[in-house]
Amino acid sequence: MNPATPFNAHNAHQNALDDGIDGRTARRDRNRFAVLDAVLELYNEDNLAPSPDEVAQRSGVSLRSVYRYFSDMDDLLRSAAQRHSERIEALALISQIGKGSLDERIGRFLEARMRIYEAAAATARASRLHAATNDIVREQIETGRRRLRSQTEEQFANEFAQYDAKTKRAVMVAVDLLTQIETIDLYRHNRRFSSVATAEMLEIALRRLMSQ
Repeated sequence: MNPATPFNAHNAHQNALDDGIDGRTARRDRNRFAVLDAVLELYNEDNLAPSPDEVAQRSGVSLRSVYRYFSDMDDLLRSAAQRHSERIEALALISQIGKGSLDERIGRFLEARMRIYEAAAATARASRLHAATNDIVREQIETGRRRLRSQTEEQFANEFAQYDAKTKRAVMVAVDLLTQIETIDLYRHNRRFSSVATAEMLEIALRRLMSQ
């Protein structure tokens, strides 16, 4: 069958249509991500409640397109928090979780917590601000807290197992709350301690909490 046959002509036409659709989809995705990244950039500049105009200007995407990609500001803020969470998820991982001496585990644990804090602080601060009026953002925050809590319990399972049930619960809660992102934010953002000083104080506190 030669290139002039109707069958090949139909295929060529369909391929052109597909290329056009793929191109529009790719452009839409690029613009959508540009809008989400603009929100995250504004968060990092301590603008925790950016306006649609500010987001459009920063992203280079028209205000009309912003509203075409996202149903409202709540949808935009939820999507920005989700994109950020996906981008930094690997930073929270702890190598050889639960293994090694207490000193080694505390060291790796705090390295991971400070790493995730530095990457997530601004977005986490904004999410807490919006959580009061946005159920999905609130659930995103709770999901993150549960993941960190589970990680804490696994990393220090040996120490927690030494206590009676009542003491175990108290110590686990104390360690969990001490090392959640919002607590570290109180050290770094509110009290203005350096990252090094914060990690040193948390290390001392963790050792005291898990020593009998």
